[in-house]
Amino acid sequence: MSIETKSTARQPRSGARIQGMALSAVRGLALTFITLPGAVVCFCLAVVSIALVPIGVGIVTTPWVLTGVRAFADRRRLLAAEWGGVRIPRAYRPLPEDANPWGRTFGMLRDPATWRDILWLPVDMTAGFVTALLALVLPLYPLEGFAIAAGLWRVLPDGYWYGFVKVTDQTSAFYAAGLGAVLLLAAFWLAPLLLRAHFRLTGAMLGSGQGELAERVRVLTETRRDAVDTSAAELRRIERDLHDGAQARLVAVGMDLGTIEALLEKDPAKARELLAQTRQSSADALTELRELVRGIHPPVLAERGLGDAVRALALRLPVAVEVEVDLPGRAEAPVESAAYFAVSETLTNAVKHSGADRIWIDMHYAEARLRISVTDNGKGGAVIGAGSGLAGVERRLGTFDGVLAVSSPAGGPTMVTMEIPCALS
Repeated sequence: MSIETKSTARQPRSGARIQGMALSAVRGLALTFITLPGAVVCFCLAVVSIALVPIGVGIVTTPWVLTGVRAFADRRRLLAAEWGGVRIPRAYRPLPEDANPWGRTFGMLRDPATWRDILWLPVDMTAGFVTALLALVLPLYPLEGFAIAAGLWRVLPDGYWYGFVKVTDQTSAFYAAGLGAVLLLAAFWLAPLLLRAHFRLTGAMLGSGQGELAERVRVLTETRRDAVDTSAAELRRIERDLHDGAQARLVAVGMDLGTIEALLEKDPAKARELLAQTRQSSADALTELRELVRGIHPPVLAERGLGDAVRALALRLPVAVEVEVDLPGRAEAPVESAAYFAVSETLTNAVKHSGADRIWIDMHYAEARLRISVTDNGKGGAVIGAGSGLAGVERRLGTFDGVLAVSSPAGGPTMVTMEIPCALS
C-alpha cells in the first residue's frame, strides 16, 4: 500500500516537471523572438535620437522614441509578472499635459527611469537573449542525442561531435543518447530556473534599486495630488451641470406651476397646455439628473458589480464588443469605479480614433490583481502621451498603484492592459 502511494505521488510531480520544462521552452522561444530584435531596435533608435538632440532633430523624435521604449519595457513588465512572478514597479514621472516638445524631451531625459530603460536594453539583447535561448535549447538538445542513437549517426559526417561525445559508430551513438538523457534530466530543473533568471535580470535592471522607496513615495504623492485635482474638477463639473441643467429646469417648472394656478379658472385650456409642457420639463429634468448620477457612479455598478457594468457599457457602443469576465468576487467601490471609468475611457478612445469594428474585453483576477485588457482590430498607433485619453487612464489607475501598458503597432491591433492591486470580497 505504501509503495503504491509513493508511486502515485511521484507521477504527478514528474508530470508537472515535464509540463514546466515544456512551458519554459515555449516561453523561451517567444522571448527569443521578442528580446533580440526589440531591444536592438529600441536601443539604436534611442541612442541616435538622443544624439540628435543638440542639433534640434532629437527634440522632436526623442519623446516618440522613448515612449516606444517605455511601451517595450511595460510589455516585459507584464510578462515578468505573468510568466515569472517578478513584480517590476513602473515609476515614470508624469509629464504636464500641455508640455511642448522641448519640455517633453528634457522631462523624459531627466527621469531616472528613462536611463534605467536605456541601460537595460543592451543587457536584454545579450544576457537576456542568452538566458531565453538556453531555456529553449536545453530541453530540445537532448532530442538530437536520441535521434543519433536511433540511426541518425549513419548519415552524419565522420567525426561528428555531440557535446563531448565523438560519434563514429552505434556504440558511440548510444553514448550520445546517454548524454542526451542526462541533459534532459538537467533540463527539468534548469529550464524553469533560466527563465526565472531572465526575469530577475529584467527586474534588477528596470527596478529602481536603492532609490525605490523614495521613487515610490514621489510617484504616490503625485498620483494623490492628481486625484485631488481630478476630484475638484469633477465637483465643479457636477455643480455646473446642476446649475445649468436640472436646476434651471426645476425653476422653470415652479414658474409654470404658478402660471397654471392663475389660469385654472380664467383659461382652463391654456392651463392644460402649460401642464403638459411642465410634465415634459419635469421628465427632462429627471433624465438629466439620472445622466448626472450615472456619470458620478453608475447604478448598475453599485448594484451588480464591475462585470455587469462593463457589459452594460459595451451594449451602448456602436461596434461589436465581446466581454469575458472571470471575477470570483467584488473589489472595493473606489477600485471598481476607477476600473469602470478606465475601461469607459479606453473604449471611447477605441471607438473615436481606432477605426475598429470589433473590440474584445477580458477581465479576470489573479495573484491579488485585477487585470483588464481591451483589444481592438483598428489601425493601431495609440500611445500614452500628454493630452491623450490614455494618459488620463494612467493617472486614474496610478491613484490605486495600478499600471497601464499599451501595445499598438502601426496597422493594429491595439491592446490596452490595466492592472490594479486589490482584494476581492
